[in-house]
Amino acid sequence: MKILGIDPGLATTGYGIIDIKGSKYSICDYGIITTPADKTLAERLEIIASAFKKILTKHKINEVAIEELFFNSNTKTALAVAQARGIYLLIAQASRIPIESYTPSQIKSGISGYGQASKSQVQYMVKKLLNLKDIPKPDDAADALAIAICHHNTRSTKKALQTTR
Repeated sequence: MKILGIDPGLATTGYGIIDIKGSKYSICDYGIITTPADKTLAERLEIIASAFKKILTKHKINEVAIEELFFNSNTKTALAVAQARGIYLLIAQASRIPIESYTPSQIKSGISGYGQASKSQVQYMVKKLLNLKDIPKPDDAADALAIAICHHNTRSTKKALQTTR
């Protein structure tokens, strides 16, 4: 089972792919999708769509987990990121890949057990759970891996609860 975690952004999107075999995680790929600031919004969304389709095709993704947006005081930025997030949702849906969304506190809790965990605590858990020598860089990619792990942990918990009923 391959899970793709997405930390959406317009300028920089983090992605992280994990493979699950039994209860073991392994890392398949991670990185960032970037768009140049001098391009129009439409051009940037096209770059995102093209890169995302390539990732889905290359890795044969089974499920996508994406972070919910955290709205800050900059409405213009929030709207642009929301449009980028919409591209990920649309393409995953059109590809018939199941999608789940998680809030930042759900992701922190799903990976560290504490919804108010710091960024460094989450990154440490990513490193430990994936048995890595170093914390993945850049931060957006590490965050995306955390989202993928959170999704797997949430799925496993839901499945366990369903079988005990």
